[in-house]
Amino acid sequence: MSHNHIGVGRRVLDIEARAVDALKDSLDDSFSAACDLMLGARGRVIVTGMGKSGHVGSKLAATLASTGTPAFFVHPGEASHGDLGMITTDDVVLALSNSGETAEVLAILPVIKRKGTALIGMTGRPQSALAQLSDVHLTVAVSEEACPHNLAPTSSTTAALAMGDALAIALLEARGFTPEDFAMSHPGGSLGRRLLLKVDDIMHAGERLPVVASGTPLSEALLEMTRKGLGMTAIARDDGTLAGIFTDGDLRRMLDRDIDIRKASIDEVMVAQPITIEPGHLAAEALQIMETRKINGLMVCDKNHKPLGAFNMQDLLRAGVV
Repeated sequence: MSHNHIGVGRRVLDIEARAVDALKDSLDDSFSAACDLMLGARGRVIVTGMGKSGHVGSKLAATLASTGTPAFFVHPGEASHGDLGMITTDDVVLALSNSGETAEVLAILPVIKRKGTALIGMTGRPQSALAQLSDVHLTVAVSEEACPHNLAPTSSTTAALAMGDALAIALLEARGFTPEDFAMSHPGGSLGRRLLLKVDDIMHAGERLPVVASGTPLSEALLEMTRKGLGMTAIARDDGTLAGIFTDGDLRRMLDRDIDIRKASIDEVMVAQPITIEPGHLAAEALQIMETRKINGLMVCDKNHKPLGAFNMQDLLRAGVV
């Protein structure tokens, strides 16, 4: 027996896409009120839900927490056995239930109301018990589930997930949450490395910095480059400021100029006024400069143009910036 898997998949996606699209018309002052409650909370947003709504709620709590709104998920069953102690009057509870009649969720509402904790309900039935008991209600009703029997939570969970994302991003923008703020919550990921790592963290400094004095014979400069292994060296004036830079690439180009390596001075072949970057800049900025200028290394200089460090593309690769 053959099955039209692709056709079924497309039908499901069409149904769920319509469900999400219909949410736009349901957004009203209640959405703004929900955002204001969460923004004004002195505590955290406590998300709760049972079954599939619980899975959606757990994801939503994680999204809120990673985008600037302190939040965590509390299982309503566990809440009835002690975890309600996690909820304070300074918090806002966001309860998810498609039917609005989930017994485990309704069981904890009296305590939430008694504490005076603000309650936002997200259901598919505005006349349900949860909706009526909520300070703010968000409707996520769908016309049909993608399940052919109209039973398995599919469109309804997608709608709830999309509404949760809408809340999280509305709060993100209201807080002025930046990519750098996001990276602070994700220091172990590639985004965190790209956004938090500074050139100071990866540069070769002190004894590891390749540098020779102006007037140094080219042969000695090449030895310094070999010792430090960065494929370049800085050339410093008597006052310590950067006079120029010499790289492996410059050496290859120099060989076409018929220059005697044994007799030439580094000043004759160096690149004067090279591209540099000051400390404190992000490594991602340095990468952008290097890619734009098509260079493999970069000197870090202070405001007085004195070399402090150097790094190359391999250092960026090792740091996970590239």
